[in-house]
Amino acid sequence: MRKVYDMVIIGSGPAGLAAAIYAQRAKMNTLVIEKEMVSGGQVLTTYEVDNYPGLPGINGYELGMKFRQHADGLEAEVCEDTVEAIELTEEQEAGETLEAAELRLRRTGPSAPLKRIIGQKGTYLTRTVVIASGAMHSKLNVPGEEELAGMGVSYCATCDGAFFRKKVTAVVGGGDVAIEDAVFLARMCEHVYLIHRRDELRGAKSLQEKLFSLENVTVIWDTVVEEIRGQEKVTGLAVKNVKTGETGELAVDGVFIAVGVTPSSKPFENLVKMDHGYIVADETCASSVPGIFAAGDVRRKQLRQIVTAVADGANAVTSAERYLTES
Repeated sequence: MRKVYDMVIIGSGPAGLAAAIYAQRAKMNTLVIEKEMVSGGQVLTTYEVDNYPGLPGINGYELGMKFRQHADGLEAEVCEDTVEAIELTEEQEAGETLEAAELRLRRTGPSAPLKRIIGQKGTYLTRTVVIASGAMHSKLNVPGEEELAGMGVSYCATCDGAFFRKKVTAVVGGGDVAIEDAVFLARMCEHVYLIHRRDELRGAKSLQEKLFSLENVTVIWDTVVEEIRGQEKVTGLAVKNVKTGETGELAVDGVFIAVGVTPSSKPFENLVKMDHGYIVADETCASSVPGIFAAGDVRRKQLRQIVTAVADGANAVTSAERYLTES
C-alpha cells in the first residue's frame, strides 16, 4: 500500500515551516521535503533579523531553528530529498480500509487527482502540494562576498538597511530593485553609492528621477565590483571601470547586491503558470493547478520578507483545507 499524504510541502524555509505548523495543527497527514541538511532557507545566512515582530535583533540561524523546533514539536514529518518534478496521477490508494476510503472521498472527492512528487531519493503521493522552494539572490561571485555575508554584505535593503544608519553604503545593480534600494538607503545613510556596469540604468524613469534628485547618492557608471574587502566586517570595495580599465577602492560600511533574484521553480515550470519564473498565485496561494499552492519567495508578489513568507504558509494551508473539503 502506497502512503498518501494530505499535503506535501516542498521546502522548509519560513513559508514551508509555517505551512507545516498550520497543517499539523489542522491534523493533516503532512510531509515536508527539504533538499538541504538544515531547515530555515535564506534566513540561516542572515546575521541579524531586526524586523520580525516580537523578536528584534534575533540571529537568523536562531530564528530558523525556532521555526523548525516548532514544527518538530508538532511532530511534522520531514525528509531530505531534492524534488525534480510533480505529476498529476489517477493512481488509486490500494489497500484502503472502508473507513479510510470514505474519509478520502469526503475530503478530496473522487475527481481530485493525486499528485506524484518525484524526488532523487523516492516518489511521494499526496492530495495537495505547497511549493515553498524559495528563491536565490543572484551573486557577484567575487572574493569576500561569501566570507562577509551578513557582516556588511546583504541582498535585502529593507531587511538590513537600518543597521547602516548614518553610515556609507553601496548598492550594486541598475534595475528597479537596485534603484529602490538606493533611494531607501538614502533616507538613513550618510551616503549611498550606486554602482552599475553600464552607462545608463535599466530601472523605471520615475525611479531614476527620484534617485538623481538625492544629494547623498552618487552613481558610479561603467563599473564593476572585483572584491569585497574587510575582516570581521565590510570596509571597502575594489572596483574597476569596464571601459578604461582603471581600478580603485571605495570605502563603505556595507554593500547591497541587487543584480537579480532567481526563483527556485525550475522543476515546476511546465506544470503551473509562471511569470518570469515566479509561480502565479494570489493571496490564497492557489496556483493555476487545483490542489497545488505556492508560498513564500517562489510566489509572485510585491514584498518578499520573512513575515510575508510565514503568512503565505498559513494562507496556503487554509486554502488547501478548503480544497480538500470542497473538491
